[in-house]
Amino acid sequence: MAAARGRGPADVVEAHWQSLRLSWQWQRAVHQIRSPGRPYPGVVPLLEAAAAQPRLRRLYPFTSHFALCFSSSTSYPWTVQAGSIEPLRNGRFKVRRRSPSAVIGEVETAEEAVALVLELLPTGPEPVVTDSADEHV
Repeated sequence: MAAARGRGPADVVEAHWQSLRLSWQWQRAVHQIRSPGRPYPGVVPLLEAAAAQPRLRRLYPFTSHFALCFSSSTSYPWTVQAGSIEPLRNGRFKVRRRSPSAVIGEVETAEEAVALVLELLPTGPEPVVTDSADEHV
């Protein structure tokens, strides 16, 4: 990540997508070993579905309490650009609006959840990704 930060925000975003997916894949594998047969929230398929969408792939992904969010800032405080997606233990996904935070839907697949979040992205020019929220114009 340090090397990516030296190259700029776009590289930080790409490095974090990769890091986040690897981290959640490892956590899922550990869960499957420690708790065989118990369901694990669908964070990994959610990250894969979101990463396949170019508009989301340009944003900095982060998770909080299993929910996936997208920021135009690569450091805290986050500048959330769309809603969040929470994988549920029953295999479904809950999508929330960013402000005011309200549930806008619960869907069956990660792809459907990502489609809902894409609809929540601001229209117009793509957000500019910055190193910090203080740099936003």
